[in-house]
Amino acid sequence: MSDNLRDAQVRKLAFDWLERQTMLHGDVLPRDLLSQGFQFQGQRVPLVAPQGIFRPAVLPEMPLTITTSPNSPYDDSFADDHRLMYRYRGTDPTHRENVGLREAMKRRTPLIYLFGLVPGRYLPVWPVFVVGDDPDRLQFTIMADDRQSIADTLLAGADREAEREQDVPRRQYITSAVQVRLHQRGFRERVLKAYREQCALCRLRHRELLDASHIIPDNDPRGEPAVSNGLSLCKIHHTAFDRHFLGIDPDGVIHIRSDLLAETDGPMLQHGLKEMHRARLTMPSRVADRPNRDGLAERFGRFLEVQG
Repeated sequence: MSDNLRDAQVRKLAFDWLERQTMLHGDVLPRDLLSQGFQFQGQRVPLVAPQGIFRPAVLPEMPLTITTSPNSPYDDSFADDHRLMYRYRGTDPTHRENVGLREAMKRRTPLIYLFGLVPGRYLPVWPVFVVGDDPDRLQFTIMADDRQSIADTLLAGADREAEREQDVPRRQYITSAVQVRLHQRGFRERVLKAYREQCALCRLRHRELLDASHIIPDNDPRGEPAVSNGLSLCKIHHTAFDRHFLGIDPDGVIHIRSDLLAETDGPMLQHGLKEMHRARLTMPSRVADRPNRDGLAERFGRFLEVQG
């Protein structure tokens, strides 16, 4: 088997494996799963390793994944509104890992970008391409692309040179969407981690049923994606909070709308809402992560207005 065909087969398997895992687990995956990876001709192929630029043993020359540490500020990953960046390994442009990424740029080879959101959890973005190299700033420029168009051409070994000009607007659009998704998923993961992956009202612990709710809405200029502007809520209580079925005062006391307290309905209303009246939020351990009192006061004021 030629090195080029082997490379293409491994990448295609990696992309297909990620597609299946994100369908099963959502688009944020645990490091343990990424470390386990998939099988290629009897060999295990992990997607993540201690080094950020990672070439598994089954690949002859070029990396398969690049990884951003969850401890890095998100702005470090954004070159501008439609481009991402990735810093060199160290300060030597000729380090073998930097050379590997440079070769991927030269050959227009698709990669996987693993964005660390919180320790142990990553948002995989694929395919991405290295489209620029800046030795003075010690960084590469990265753009995301459409999954299907790459899947259709990867194994065929098609020459993509003729498509480069028309690729740019599509890649800009997709990369901008990736940036939005990174902020959204990053906010959710940080909020859920602060609340120990449970609903702050009912303590439900199934993360698939949990959301990160903004106290000051994210469409408000002050609605920043900070943990102190978030609440970990199950989907029922998130909707109830957004629709003012319940309010939370600055002391973290839960208030259920008065007309609902007088209403008779099934067990969800009784146990899921009415019994929450006058209970208190489950708070994060870190004081800095606890809900901002001014934000809660403003949001509670809206709840009182709706109640009349």
